[in-house]
Amino acid sequence: MTVKIKEIAQKLNITPRAIRLYEAKGLIRPVKDKQNQYRMFSEKDAWRLQTIAALREIGVPLDNIRGMLERIDSGDKDEVGHYLDMQRSLLFAQWVELKQMIGTIDSMMERIRQQDSLDVSDMYALADGAKRLRGARTGWSDRWGFDRLAETYDAELDGSFGGMTGVSPEDRAQGIGGYEGCYEAALNRIGELVEPQQGETGLDIGTGTGNLAAKLAAAGAAMVGVDQSREMLKRCAAKVPGIETKIGNFLALPCFDQQFDFVVSSFAYHHLTDEQKPLALEEMNRVLKPGGRLCIADWMADDEAQRSELLAILRTNGCAPGVQLAAEEFYALRPEMLAWLKRNCYTVAEDAAIYASRLRVILAVKA
Repeated sequence: MTVKIKEIAQKLNITPRAIRLYEAKGLIRPVKDKQNQYRMFSEKDAWRLQTIAALREIGVPLDNIRGMLERIDSGDKDEVGHYLDMQRSLLFAQWVELKQMIGTIDSMMERIRQQDSLDVSDMYALADGAKRLRGARTGWSDRWGFDRLAETYDAELDGSFGGMTGVSPEDRAQGIGGYEGCYEAALNRIGELVEPQQGETGLDIGTGTGNLAAKLAAAGAAMVGVDQSREMLKRCAAKVPGIETKIGNFLALPCFDQQFDFVVSSFAYHHLTDEQKPLALEEMNRVLKPGGRLCIADWMADDEAQRSELLAILRTNGCAPGVQLAAEEFYALRPEMLAWLKRNCYTVAEDAAIYASRLRVILAVKA
């Protein structure tokens, strides 16, 4: 059974103009009546138009819909799912950006209310600050190539990941040289501190192949793992099918406000620049329920001198790969993190070293 464009437009609540546009873009190919050249739409065309309309409703650009339709036609479920996940992540990033813009407007309005006369320089300063924050938030990129590392990531963690040549045993005992001996201990300590309960929901940021999320899920929590690497998430989903995986990063978590009982992260926070770190903490705070637990394990320093010391030791030992890696990472300043937690009404329940003074775990409880 076939129908004309006006009938199918009414049936699907799509304008004839939109249908003609989709045809012009090659997304649909209705047959034409041989006698009068009217477009005639079949049930398959109706299904395709519904699919296009659904994708447009969630903001997918027309230029990308063709490729998605081809994958749908070929039954490539994984690729379609990945694209929808990417679109979801993009919408959350836009949502976070809009919230920041609204906050800037509110600040401008408050300044105007407080002043006898309009001071444009104040408005400019607020706008300039918002611009810098937007630059920090959108400046995230994977400089480490985690998609490439995914295949061998777990094998390297078994012992060789931290084995940087040229690093002395003494330095390694202080946490210089990588994860050797510390990785598993850090994950276990997070589990002990967070104490996930049956029925709780947790978020693991920078989940990688899901090692930490798997431990917490085994204790009974429903876990969501967020990572910017598609290949890492593939490994995670294959290894621990019960974990819900989402594309995203610290700066725009693809999650709703106050969604989680606890938020954790291990060995990922140091990938953020100093300017990005407070933005990441704000995002973690946004998705954490009141009374929720925030737990981070990572390499940290007490001051700039200690951060510089790490690079100096690596250079002294001739560890070029380590220098290159460390130069692209930004070890957290512990006092700054603790100060942020205090300002935002968190109670720090644990702040301790794991083996090495530079590897620490911090547990804080939200008010």
